[in-house]
Amino acid sequence: MRSISLFSGCGGLDIGLHKAGFRTALASDSERLCAETWQQNFPEVPFLQGRIGELRRSDFESALGGKGRDLDLIAGGPPCPPFSKSRFYRKDKPRALDDPNGWETIDGYLRMLDWFRPRAFILENVKGLAYKVHAAALETIINRAETLGYKVTTGVLNAADFGVPQIRERCFVLGSLGDKIVLPEPTHDKEACHGRLPWVTAGEVLDDLDTEENACDRGHFAGGRHHDLLCEVPPGDNYLYFTEKRGHPDPKFKWRGRYWSFLLKLSPDLPSWTIQARRSNNMGPFHWRNRILRIEEIKRLQTFPDDFGLAGTIEQQWRQVGNAVPPLLAKAVGVSVSKALGERMRDAA
Repeated sequence: MRSISLFSGCGGLDIGLHKAGFRTALASDSERLCAETWQQNFPEVPFLQGRIGELRRSDFESALGGKGRDLDLIAGGPPCPPFSKSRFYRKDKPRALDDPNGWETIDGYLRMLDWFRPRAFILENVKGLAYKVHAAALETIINRAETLGYKVTTGVLNAADFGVPQIRERCFVLGSLGDKIVLPEPTHDKEACHGRLPWVTAGEVLDDLDTEENACDRGHFAGGRHHDLLCEVPPGDNYLYFTEKRGHPDPKFKWRGRYWSFLLKLSPDLPSWTIQARRSNNMGPFHWRNRILRIEEIKRLQTFPDDFGLAGTIEQQWRQVGNAVPPLLAKAVGVSVSKALGERMRDAA
């Protein structure tokens, strides 16, 4: 089954979709580094670089080599800042579709559906897209897709529920020209109940990368002037450990006086918290050995292959991986879409 990848980033969504039976016919993103990463890992896939609001239908048709008909899927995650939780604290910036970039990317995605009419689509974004405050934006997406003939399914999925060693909640909007697509059923559970497997922990996937020799790597020094405090934070906790409300004898911070990820430390016995797109020396999650995680470690936490290549500096590589859809979660969603398309094809036959 052939798919177009939009806002492709480094390809996390596409790795999962490939495992679900799709083949990327064309990828597209505005960032040059993403094009370089794709060339390293998917050299056979044409890559169209440019802002979606500036690209024309003819640009995509040309990049597809005239093979823009009979597409099975368009998939992509428009950049999430306009819908992110952090935007609630940035009163100087517009939110949702009032943000020019938010409108450009969502509108550009929907125009692609109109131009190519694939049999199905996947639109992924942060959990915030499903918040009541963003109801108008989600309704715009649903209404325009339905006008094009798509039956739409929406829902929030937690990557940890699908075997990803990371608590990462994302909103998915799925559409089909046939019957509605059913969201995938979780395979894992925090309590390992209902016949599901237990959540995969950070310790399980990082254990062989965690050695005493690299524990004090100064290139991954964390905490800045608060490094000594970070060392005191118990695994699985954050700066709130040093608050009066938590009963600390010598409080250092006010309750909820910082971002929740401040001095946030992984526990080897739990999944990671969401890997952010920005590498920071005081905003975690950090390794339980009190250091910034390494690229090979965040690739594991995002379920990327160990041999997956990334272009750019450490910060640029981190941003690409942190922005990606975990491939294992993408596979679960892709299987649901593939199943729906397969059933439609069998009914047609």
